[in-house]
Amino acid sequence: QVQLVESGGGLVQAGGSLRLSCTASGRTISSYHMGWFRQAPGKEREFVGTINWSGRRTYYVDLVKGRFTISRDNAKNTVYLQMNSLKPEDTALYYCAAGTGDWGLGTSYDYWGQGTQVTVSS
Repeated sequence: QVQLVESGGGLVQAGGSLRLSCTASGRTISSYHMGWFRQAPGKEREFVGTINWSGRRTYYVDLVKGRFTISRDNAKNTVYLQMNSLKPEDTALYYCAAGTGDWGLGTSYDYWGQGTQVTVSS
């Protein structure tokens, strides 16, 4: 079993930055692809981006491309989401997830965190 805990959320003004962390326990995540998702009030959860098990490959949805960066430190069992140039529409509960299978949009996510709230004020 893998337990995931997100942290780093908070309230920030538009144009600001936040770095979210996702720390795993229970077992190493070095063999898992990791994804970030978000869910805004009244909306379905949406995929934000993913990083493969080695950290050499990343993918982002167009809405965040060029503003968000995913990285990982397998020695610390932690994945990061650096968010720059934040917009009010980025306001959401952000989740990380650990998955297996083909990396990318076909990854099957087996473990999920509880989420951390990000609120961007205008």
